Amino acid sequence: MKLIDCPRDAMQGWPTFIPTTQKIAYLNGLLRVGFDTLDFGSFVSPKAILQLADTTEVLDGLDLAQSGTRLLAIVANLRGAETAAQHPQIRYIGFPLSVSETFQQRNTNKSIAEAFDDVTRMQELCARTGQQQVVYLSMGFGNPYGDPWSPEILGEFTQKLDALGVGIVALSDTIGASTPATIAPPFRELTAAFPHIEFGAHLHTTPATWREKVQAAYEAGCRRFDGALGGYGGCPMAADALTGNMPTERLIEFATEKGEELHLNTEALAEAMQLNQEIFAGH
Repeated sequence: MKLIDCPRDAMQGWPTFIPTTQKIAYLNGLLRVGFDTLDFGSFVSPKAILQLADTTEVLDGLDLAQSGTRLLAIVANLRGAETAAQHPQIRYIGFPLSVSETFQQRNTNKSIAEAFDDVTRMQELCARTGQQQVVYLSMGFGNPYGDPWSPEILGEFTQKLDALGVGIVALSDTIGASTPATIAPPFRELTAAFPHIEFGAHLHTTPATWREKVQAAYEAGCRRFDGALGGYGGCPMAADALTGNMPTERLIEFATEKGEELHLNTEALAEAMQLNQEIFAGH
C-alpha cells in the first residue's frame, strides 16, 4: 500500500499566505516521515493560486538527500509541465483530467478533448525527461452538473490514457460526492481490466465516513491512497463544511490494521503533525 501525502492540496486554498520558510520546514518534516510520495506544490499561475506562487523557492529549500520520498507537482497545462520538467528532483507530474466537461472548462478553461491533447504532449515530455505523468480523473465519483458519469466512462478514459502510455491513474473525489457505492465498482472494474496500471484514490471525506470509503477502495483492489495530515483542504465546493481531504493519519491507521508495511518513521510523523498544527490550527 502506497501513501501519498498532499500538503499542496491542504495549503492551496488556505485563506492566509503561509510563509515560504514555514512551508519548507513543514515539507522537510514530511520528507523525514517516509511516505512513498509527497504532493508538494504546483506550477500554476499565481493569479489562480497565490498560495503556491513560491513553489520553485520551496523546492530549492527541500532536503532530499536523506529521504526516499519522491516528489509530485501538480500542473494545469503544458506550460506548467514544462516548468516542472526543468527540475529533475521532481519525479511525478500530475494533471487533473476531468470526466465532466463542465468541470474541465471551469478548472482549466479547456474542453476534455483539448485536455487530452495536453496529456499527450505531457506524456511525450516525460518520456524525454525521465519523469512520470500521473493523471487524476477528477469528478471520478460523480458530479453536480448532470454530466454523464459511470464506471464505463472511467474505463473509456483509462483506455485512452493506457494507449498513451500513462501508468498511474488516480480517481479523484473533487467535490466530496464519493460513497462506497460509487467507489467500489470503478476500482473493481479498472484494476481487472488494466492490471498494468497503478490506480490511486484521492478521496474526500467527513470525519464519520472515512473508513467506509477507504475500505471500499481497498477491497476493490486499490493500493495507492492520497491523504493530507489533519484532513485539511481539498473540498472548497462541498456543501458540508466538515468535508476535506482524507486524513493521512487515518490511512496509516487503516493500513496498520490490514497488516500493510508502510515503513514510516513514527517520531518524524509526530514532529510533522506538530508542524501541521502550527500552520493550520494557528491561522
